[in-house]
Amino acid sequence: MTGLVIRALDDSSAHLFHTMPDPLALGDRHRRTRYRPDWQRVALRDGRTVARAAWWARPEDPEPLVINWFDVAEGEQEAGAELLRTAPWQTPELELDLPPGWRDDPRLRAAADTRAAAARRAGYTPLVERFVYRWTPDRGLPERPGRLVYTAEPDDTVFYDLLRRIHSGTLDAHARRAVERDGVDRAAQEDLDVFHWFPSPRDWWRLARTPAGEPVGIHIPARNPSGPCVGFIGVVPEQRGHGYAYDLLADCTHFLAGQGARFIGAATDQGNLPMAAHFTKAGYPVVWERVNYWATPGAR
Repeated sequence: MTGLVIRALDDSSAHLFHTMPDPLALGDRHRRTRYRPDWQRVALRDGRTVARAAWWARPEDPEPLVINWFDVAEGEQEAGAELLRTAPWQTPELELDLPPGWRDDPRLRAAADTRAAAARRAGYTPLVERFVYRWTPDRGLPERPGRLVYTAEPDDTVFYDLLRRIHSGTLDAHARRAVERDGVDRAAQEDLDVFHWFPSPRDWWRLARTPAGEPVGIHIPARNPSGPCVGFIGVVPEQRGHGYAYDLLADCTHFLAGQGARFIGAATDQGNLPMAAHFTKAGYPVVWERVNYWATPGAR
């Protein structure tokens, strides 16, 4: 067996990325995703691709933000780990997308375990498992309960103050990690930065209030580079327990459909049972599952 060759790709070698078996159907998962060839890397053994990874961000971003395609052949966990360890970017997060119900299929579970083992060897630790949703018009628009009033708000500080409150007691693992690591002020600012990162109009952002004017929460209809998505749903602590997150989701869906969306992507933590139930009620089927990994400091 010859040694491992790890290489970045370009336009002339991009085909090497697609020469592996694809038991997890990641090619189908990412058929709409646009990758820069120089942000794709492969590990070759005897000229055969045994591991591949693709880093992703907006085309205009100077560096990638996340690894969202990671694939490893059976028995090549160390090759997959080396592919990640030697990458020139210090990307903190890795997403491993998996078909729904993958744990119940021995073949899919074995494939997932191989990729998970490689990610761990490269210093990535599991953070959370998520459901990935995709609404399409044939599902029908969800009924809007009509309990809240939605308005635009041009002042970022209003959203910032609400985000600080929403992060109190949140069930979202990414938000909890951000609060534990940097504090609630920084976590709120990071979310606000993400909202601005979306290549969709700022005036889409919505505040929700009761008819009496009491703040309830926010929803962010958005587009990311892959298409329309539910950017954020959040309810302030004193308004929780009334199912308002469903109201926000329904209004967000109507808003994006009104902008001509032919599909809407979304995701939530599997442990966030209330939000998962709201997505089901609103007609969002689970199309993928996802394990989010976070880089362990100093592991590389």
